[in-house]
Amino acid sequence: MNDNNIVLPKFYSEIKTDSEKIAFSMPSDLQTGSFLRTLIATKKDGHFLELGTGTGLSLAWMIEGMSENSNLISIDNSAEYQNIAKKYFQQSNVSFVCEDAEKWILNYTDSKFDLIFADAWPGKYVVLDETLNLLNSGGIYLIDDMLPQPNWPVNHDKNVEKLIQDLEKRQDIQLTKMCWSTGLILITKI
Repeated sequence: MNDNNIVLPKFYSEIKTDSEKIAFSMPSDLQTGSFLRTLIATKKDGHFLELGTGTGLSLAWMIEGMSENSNLISIDNSAEYQNIAKKYFQQSNVSFVCEDAEKWILNYTDSKFDLIFADAWPGKYVVLDETLNLLNSGGIYLIDDMLPQPNWPVNHDKNVEKLIQDLEKRQDIQLTKMCWSTGLILITKI
């Protein structure tokens, strides 16, 4: 299978062009996006969380998978990046939060989530326990970039290795490590 067969979500090309104009260099790839759209669609009327809005490239996929009664919170600490996403997604079932996701996670007390896409440092490398505690039983936690990436900082492989080891020790989840796309780990809370 190749990327030529993937149907892009609405606004994807426009967001990609806007992202390139500001030299945004951290987009999720097409396979991750397509996978997200499918996972979101399994949770009819779901409550979703995206950690790391970026410019909205992943968000476009997530929104396309959502049912009318679903809702999504997308968090990023960069207003410049998030403003691109806001330009294209104004629907009432999508909320944008522009703040440090670690602080937000630690202070969140509302309903648990059916799916969390952790595409940022918080929720993945810090406050992992707190993030997983935000999942409903049967909820999905997806992380990407577990295979070496060209934009990784020096020695980031050690962070990834530690994260994977920590996840493998947990008794409250089922996980599947995939050597596909950028290296995904799919987790279900039990």
